[in-house]
Amino acid sequence: MKTEILTLLRERSDYVSGQDLCQKFGVSRTAVWKVIGQLKEEGYEIESVPRKGYRLVQTPDILSESELVSRMDTVWAGRNVHYLTETDSTNQQAKRLAEDGAPHGTLVVADMQTAGKGRRGRSWQQKPGEAIAMSIILRPDFAPEYASMLTLAAADSVVKGIEKTTGMSPMIKWPNDVIVNRKKVCGILTEMGMNLEDGSIDYVVVGIGINVNQTEFPEEIRQIATSLRLEGGDGVQRSSLITEVMRAFERDYELLTERKCLSGILEEYNARLINKDAAVKVLDPKGEFTGTSLGINERGELLVKKEDGTVTEVYAGEVSVRGFYGYV
Repeated sequence: MKTEILTLLRERSDYVSGQDLCQKFGVSRTAVWKVIGQLKEEGYEIESVPRKGYRLVQTPDILSESELVSRMDTVWAGRNVHYLTETDSTNQQAKRLAEDGAPHGTLVVADMQTAGKGRRGRSWQQKPGEAIAMSIILRPDFAPEYASMLTLAAADSVVKGIEKTTGMSPMIKWPNDVIVNRKKVCGILTEMGMNLEDGSIDYVVVGIGINVNQTEFPEEIRQIATSLRLEGGDGVQRSSLITEVMRAFERDYELLTERKCLSGILEEYNARLINKDAAVKVLDPKGEFTGTSLGINERGELLVKKEDGTVTEVYAGEVSVRGFYGYV
């Protein structure tokens, strides 16, 4: 009932009477009063006026299942929320849930992550109350070769969510880093579970980590990492940002699954691509090479024009941009 009352308070700009709440949920005034008390203890500023009722005045930076569910207005993305105050990794937790049959669109969110991981097995940790660690479970009806495009769609969605929430103009470093003022604020890790009988996709987990309200970083990453708070000067409400990212991702995902390519977001992705028209160094296991990035194609491959004029489609591997992330 707490989630339902919070949702109703959030939807109304005026007061909601205690009697209306009692009738709507079939409970006593005492039960309503207790829920209002719980919400106030969690940090919600709720005004109580005799003969008028209750009004939600302000919501601080709270992460909880009730807070997220009360905000989510998508059709399927993030409608089923699993919230954890602490976990080893939201991707690991999401994979466990997926293997147990969790439905498409299930979202795992944690306030604290102790063993998160990025690309190439790099570790990623967060303290309580600072960052967003979330993973969404997807059950796409397409071949495994399309799964890599989900990472790019997620990056595009994070950028749109940050723009909507903060007014900032982030960029994307192909394929999965979101950048503000030439420093990283978000990384994305996509992992896939296969059906061993027919080689089809059983599930895909897209993990998203966003630096939101951190005010400092370890010395070893201070030159390349930042947070939305450091760049914007104000704290950001994480639940609001999560909601905006899910709204954007639902749209991007449906465009991808409908077209089986990234044509639906190609123009906006390339407009946000910090690699575009930049000198790049491709760290290919077959041999490093340099060139100029021309943007991505509909399959999400980075098009790189080499010094001899030929254009190569880069599907995997690390890409460095000249003068960026330590590549000069």
